[in-house]
Amino acid sequence: MPQTTDEQRMAMAIELGASVRTSTAPNPWVGALVVSADGSVHTGATEPPGGRHAEIVALDAARAAGGEAKTRGAVVYATLEPCAHTGRTGPCAEALVQAGVRRVVVGVSDPDPLVAGAGLALLRDAGVAVEIGCRATEVAEQLEPYLHHRRTGRPWVILKLAATLDGRTAAADGSSQWITGTEARTDAHRLRAESQAIIVGAGTVATDDPSLTTRLVEGPDPHRVVLGRAPEGARVHPCTEWTAADGDLDDLLERLGEDGVLQALVEGGATVAGAFHRAGLVDEYVTYLAPALSGGEDGPGLFRGPGAATVADIWRGELTSVRAVGTDIRVDLRPAVTAGGPR
Repeated sequence: MPQTTDEQRMAMAIELGASVRTSTAPNPWVGALVVSADGSVHTGATEPPGGRHAEIVALDAARAAGGEAKTRGAVVYATLEPCAHTGRTGPCAEALVQAGVRRVVVGVSDPDPLVAGAGLALLRDAGVAVEIGCRATEVAEQLEPYLHHRRTGRPWVILKLAATLDGRTAAADGSSQWITGTEARTDAHRLRAESQAIIVGAGTVATDDPSLTTRLVEGPDPHRVVLGRAPEGARVHPCTEWTAADGDLDDLLERLGEDGVLQALVEGGATVAGAFHRAGLVDEYVTYLAPALSGGEDGPGLFRGPGAATVADIWRGELTSVRAVGTDIRVDLRPAVTAGGPR
């Protein structure tokens, strides 16, 4: 069916939000438009922490193009509910009211306890027409790590895996570089850039000495977390070393959430992957499958540790995406949603 004007505008706002995906955390990556009464369009996206929110960037762009006349009677599109509290910046909802906009179209409401409908209420109380839910499914998917963090206090956890088609992550001698191709590795580095923390085991650090950087893409390096002690001189330094004395994996995720980590990427190895999986702490599995076969059972698999005892006990999820990445296949999997919630 043909898209409505609101849907077309919100699609633009979603693209704007995507353009700042790696630079705004712990704030959400929001996109916004100010459509002036004369039909001119002014865009904005959230700036890095301490900078302007998307709505303010768009309002400033409109004023720069023609003063207050560009904001009076304008329609604003924002992927996320405008904030209504003062943090490092002032409340966006109040700024919209002062700018004289007549209508605000929002993708999804903000579950942050400091917002949680207060921004929408402030606008409505000031006589601004408010509509919520435009392209809500797409916006919620784009902002999922942020929304999850604000609802649970924990980061969205992605477990990244790479294997041959018969499920081996390395050869019998332990060598694993490189099972997947350049395109898949670049795609995985993009996941790193979108994550504020990356988690690996001390065994992987000792064996592979990974740098865990985003060297294949543009974007910030995630904060590195090692489960155990990283050898002195390892490339993973500086890092946080998390031991049993610090707490379990639940405690680690609580700490990361308190530190403003919206998305954490678990890169293994097999012991760490198995621990997160069995504890039910994974929100999304991203597996890269190479068109290669180990041909035997002597190479390590994706997980180490006890598995399902019977077929009835096998963990089953829901495929959300299967696509080619270069010569490899990327498979995205999530816990199945049941009547009682995720399995």
